[in-house]
Amino acid sequence: MELSINSMIENIISPPIQNLQGYKNLVVDVLRLDLIHPTITGNKWYKLKFNLLAAKKNNIHTILTFGGAYSNHIFATAAAGQIFGCKTIGVIRGEETLPLNPCLRFATNAGMKLVYADRTSYRNKHTVEFLTALHEKFGEFYVIPEGGANELAVEGVCELAQTLPQDYDLVICACGTGTTLAGLRKGFGLDTKIIGIPVLKNGEFLYNEINQLLTNELLQKNYTLLTNYAWGGYAKTPTELLQFITDFTVKNSIPLEPIYTGKLFFAVHDLIQQNYFKNQQKILVVHSGGHQLVVNN
Repeated sequence: MELSINSMIENIISPPIQNLQGYKNLVVDVLRLDLIHPTITGNKWYKLKFNLLAAKKNNIHTILTFGGAYSNHIFATAAAGQIFGCKTIGVIRGEETLPLNPCLRFATNAGMKLVYADRTSYRNKHTVEFLTALHEKFGEFYVIPEGGANELAVEGVCELAQTLPQDYDLVICACGTGTTLAGLRKGFGLDTKIIGIPVLKNGEFLYNEINQLLTNELLQKNYTLLTNYAWGGYAKTPTELLQFITDFTVKNSIPLEPIYTGKLFFAVHDLIQQNYFKNQQKILVVHSGGHQLVVNN
């Protein structure tokens, strides 16, 4: 990797915290992870950091990972490969569709080799047989799971959380794999409640995924998932949600996208209207960025 990760860290700006006005008797702050870097944006940098260091330590110069056609993780991994001078391979769920969408077009322009797997094969992506076939084709590589969901990613988000003010009553984030929530739970004290907003339909399964990432039983019992804000499932974009995103962005000058952050901020707004929070509570909403914000600006 030509550019040291330490140099990259020096170029990452400290994520600013922006206050939202007008939400009753609450303090609502936004952690603007979307502003830390032009392409390795949002929570993806923190999930990638220790994985990249592990690959470097083991003298492995190719990163292989997995994702859907609109994956923020694929986008960020391709960007990291371009910045650090390492090869990247993205195993994409589904058949190739041309022309490429903006996410995959960016990934290929950044040097990522795309490999497509039908949905049946993709479900077996972690089997020895599947990975052996990839090793035979591409040689040695370091594997990062789909969404960057592993213990090293949790450590990266935990490190971020430990740098933040610790006086928040609640911290709220969107959940795809649950890795970011696991890192936040590990990094904040137990007096801070962590709430996750799953963006996938029937998101209760994330309890099991998160608990596998949190080995401490006390931490496993100290967070909440609110599963009724998925809007029908991953990447579903109903008109009401899109209108909320437009109105919120105009009012607060904070760009949102409909897959993760739009659902998150709608949930926060709705919970406030329902008096879910107690008066005077201090809330931190984690804006996790997203490649849609990059390719659309």
